[in-house]
Amino acid sequence: MNSSSKSSDHVSKIIHAAAQLFARQGYHGTSTREIARIAEVSENTLFRQFEHKEEIFWAALRSQLSGLRLRRDLIDSIAQSAEPEVVLPQLLTQLVDIAFLKPDLLRLVAVGLIELNWKTKAVCYEYLSPIFSTVYRYLATNIEIGRLRKLNPSMLTAALTTVVMVHSEFSKFIAGAAPPYTDSREAIQAYTKFWLDILMPHQYSEPGFTTGIPESLPD
Repeated sequence: MNSSSKSSDHVSKIIHAAAQLFARQGYHGTSTREIARIAEVSENTLFRQFEHKEEIFWAALRSQLSGLRLRRDLIDSIAQSAEPEVVLPQLLTQLVDIAFLKPDLLRLVAVGLIELNWKTKAVCYEYLSPIFSTVYRYLATNIEIGRLRKLNPSMLTAALTTVVMVHSEFSKFIAGAAPPYTDSREAIQAYTKFWLDILMPHQYSEPGFTTGIPESLPD
């Protein structure tokens, strides 16, 4: 392995270790020595790649946020002004996948907002604003033309997102039980049914309703 590849490997290991530690222990509760130990590099190597701990945190947060963009099928459906019963399952599928596949993301954002507030807002705005703005405009348009109930589209955008991201953990406090869903498919079905019931209850509260989510989701 040449020096450039070795350096890149070290950076990847440091960022991966840092994301896990910051998400679980917070910014101030995590030391560079601990990050280096988990990344299996020396602390000297760590500081050859990053000048200080805060730089590592931003690299870890950006690594979790990078790649977050609306999927092509969802973008196409929104662009074509598809019905909410088409768009909402696609949106909720993506949110559930993020919650299942990027469990450290929400924790890192929370840590950043609590401990490093000012810059975290700017970083999150850079990555998340294009996504939320697109969803907001779609919801606002469909509320305006009567496809959805007359609700505040900004609050609705926030609610759709946060319910998926925090419900599994909060349900433990509410019901005192294990997480309510055994896999992502079950979660997608439940959230889609829940939101369509709320937004269009006259159509989706009938017995036997199904979301139209295919039997096999793409990997």
